Amino acid sequence: MKQKKKHSLSAKTVHSTVFSCIVFGVVTLLFTLCFYAITLTRQYISLADGIARQTKLSVEHGTDTVSYAEQVMSIYRSLSKEQLAEVGTETYRSYFADADTTRKNGTYDVLFHMLGGTLGYHKEIYDLYVAMYDKDTNAMVYIMDPDQNESDRLLPGDWEPVDEKGMLRFLNSSDDETRYDIGWTEKYGLLCTVGVPIRNEQDEPVAFILVDVSLKNLLDGMEGFVWKFSLAIILLTVLIAWRQSKRIQHRLVRPINLIAEASQRFADQKRSENTDHFANLDIHTGDELEELVHTMADMEHSLKAYGADLMKITAEKERISTELSLATKIQASMLPHIFPPYPERHEFDIFAVMEPAREVGGDFYDFFLIDEDHLCLVMADVSGKGIPAALFMMISKTILQSCAMLGSTPAEILTKTNEALCSNNQVEMFVTVWVGILEIPTGKLTCANAGHEYPVLKRKDGTFELYKDKHSFAVGGMEGIRYKEYTLQFTPGDRLFLYTDGVPEATNADNEMFGIENMLAALNQQPDAAPQELLSNVRDAVQEFVKEAEQFDDLTMMSLEYNGIRPDAETV
Repeated sequence: MKQKKKHSLSAKTVHSTVFSCIVFGVVTLLFTLCFYAITLTRQYISLADGIARQTKLSVEHGTDTVSYAEQVMSIYRSLSKEQLAEVGTETYRSYFADADTTRKNGTYDVLFHMLGGTLGYHKEIYDLYVAMYDKDTNAMVYIMDPDQNESDRLLPGDWEPVDEKGMLRFLNSSDDETRYDIGWTEKYGLLCTVGVPIRNEQDEPVAFILVDVSLKNLLDGMEGFVWKFSLAIILLTVLIAWRQSKRIQHRLVRPINLIAEASQRFADQKRSENTDHFANLDIHTGDELEELVHTMADMEHSLKAYGADLMKITAEKERISTELSLATKIQASMLPHIFPPYPERHEFDIFAVMEPAREVGGDFYDFFLIDEDHLCLVMADVSGKGIPAALFMMISKTILQSCAMLGSTPAEILTKTNEALCSNNQVEMFVTVWVGILEIPTGKLTCANAGHEYPVLKRKDGTFELYKDKHSFAVGGMEGIRYKEYTLQFTPGDRLFLYTDGVPEATNADNEMFGIENMLAALNQQPDAAPQELLSNVRDAVQEFVKEAEQFDDLTMMSLEYNGIRPDAETV
């Protein structure tokens, strides 16, 4: 496997410092540029607004600008779209022949010289002119342009399209506000236009004194500032990176390298008696690194003690695991596990299986011949799990079998077992039990249920169905209980299926239970199959349902097929 290239902490620190300085410089530059641009732009706007207001006072007292502007706008608004499209031509300018552009000392002539003189005096502004905005055509109509270059001069009535948003800002603002608009044009570049309205007697704006200020100087100043600031940031970054590298090398990198070397020695010599790799380090930084060294030294001694304890615990765990394995074998050996159990008996066929959820469990089954004509069947589930349940199971199984071998009925078996378990049940455990005694020659099955799951029956040529018998209290749960029994009549071909709650309560990853319906469906998948195959079908169905989900209850099942006595056996 290719080893990943490693980078020194010192190099990483330098890179981090350089990156931080660059980010800080860029952010500072952006904020500074914004502040610079806003401040200078406000100065330009204030200057242009003052010139516009001063010019307004001059033209209002020196000429009849209101009448002249109304005359130009009246002609403009009377033109059709086709005529307006002729702007810039001699034909178009002929429409404004009455605008008095040639008469000496006329309104146009006076305005021309007044604006031209003001524009020539204020070198800091780009242009000064009189115009009016027309909302119907989204256009700015020139009233007076004092450009000294006759070829570039715009005559009264000449127009050009404007942005509607900027136009409305000029038309709708009050006189207390400063009207301005900043925009980029291919012809003039970045311009700031400031305007002051000229109003008629009805207080309606008829024209605007407009001042254009070029922001090229602003952009040039910003460009120069960027270069100077960037150079300063580069020099400052180099200085800080060099200083930080030296400082971090001494205060951080060297101590960390010492700790890393001690860690490597500890890993290489962890089985040796020397456990002072960290305690012997000469690190006195007076900060978290020194605290880390003390912590690592404590950890070093703790790990030695932990290793010794772990060896003891591991040995103890292995011993317990061995004992659990032995307990599992003992538990399994106590249950009937050789099949067929009675190969010489053809009156019945029986098979059972028990799979504990843990190494040992509390579920158990049992079957045994009381005599030649009576077969006892037991299915039980002890409360709790693990070793305690397994011990209680062995006691319960022994008592149940002893009572049955004395010739007791199922009800008597449960009653006597309950008395025995309750007599000294300090752990307060109990066991649910279903017990039945089959009279082999007749097929009569006498049963009793102490809080256990319902049995499942199948008559010949029928299907498996739940038989809801009467439940009594669990064995070992309360003294003085008298259990009742009932009788089932089996005929050749009938079947019995017994189980513990681990089957219907098997749970998948979605916390859904297998359920009785799925259990019956698995049984009826091949209802006439041999008992062993029948239990295999149920187990496969449960496994398919739960998949990889962990199970917490034992899976115990038993199946009996009653064949009856063969005619040839009766004859003999």
